[in-house]
Amino acid sequence: MAKKRPQTKAKRPQLTDGEIPVVGAREPCPCGSGRRYKACHGRAAAHAVTELVQRPFEGLPGECDWVALRELVPAATVGLTLKDGLPEGVPAVTLATVLPMAWPALRRDDGSVLLGLQNDTASGDISRDLADTLLRALEADPGTPVQGRRAPADGPRLQDLLDTEAPFEPVVHEGFEFWVPDAENATPEVTASLERANAAAIPTVRLQGVEAAYWCRTPEKNHLRWVMPHPEEQLLDALARLHAAGRSSLGENTRLVGSFRAHGLTVPVWDLPSEVGAQDVEKPAAEFAERLAEALATRAPLTGDERRARGGLTNRQVTLS
Repeated sequence: MAKKRPQTKAKRPQLTDGEIPVVGAREPCPCGSGRRYKACHGRAAAHAVTELVQRPFEGLPGECDWVALRELVPAATVGLTLKDGLPEGVPAVTLATVLPMAWPALRRDDGSVLLGLQNDTASGDISRDLADTLLRALEADPGTPVQGRRAPADGPRLQDLLDTEAPFEPVVHEGFEFWVPDAENATPEVTASLERANAAAIPTVRLQGVEAAYWCRTPEKNHLRWVMPHPEEQLLDALARLHAAGRSSLGENTRLVGSFRAHGLTVPVWDLPSEVGAQDVEKPAAEFAERLAEALATRAPLTGDERRARGGLTNRQVTLS
């Protein structure tokens, strides 16, 4: 029997986590551990990609409006300000609720960028996915859409790219004509997508006197949906106090009917008579904001009636995301 050759143990290169390249899940991990990538450094990378970020827009100006535009508002745009300024050849970056053909982003012929907000995302962090889409749109050829993909786990988030000191001022539109500056030359596919989107859009208006409150009209009644920044438990207590005291309405024949939960924030919803328009609810909403501030400042335990009111509000809460 042949003599066994003595084996030498070569010193494996020591790599930091930031130096580990992404390889196939079943391939040996590049760190030299001898384990498959998915069982070694790939495990942390996969977890970072899929872990749900409860408040993806936290830290951005207008967090409540980000949530509203993501979940509630059909047609709206907002001009975005980049932290490092606009790259050469990009005259503007605009956030849009929806883009034609459900594109994640579009680099227009003039070089400007439209970033779609209401798209499915591949990871648990909407902010990271949107940032990845935005960066690729800034480098795309003019006149081309950007397709979706899973963002790198270590990629930047919107909070890293946007100027967090710049104002966030949504403009709500009646339809999606902002898609096509030159409607006569739009492709048949875009024209058809525009017609479908306009037909499905619910008339919506953003109130001016309070933040992130949106009136909308539906066939049977109107609604006010108001995204609020307060901690959920504290807000529900305050709403319950007002509801039990008969002070939670926005006027005659209006009532607080429940709330949505979306991206870590709570969205109280009121039913309004069909004849009550957005302008009609401006003053009642401002007065309610004052009553809510007082209720939020109250620290006394809930009474029996208030606890029952809170239970009713909780039972009528719907999670959107």
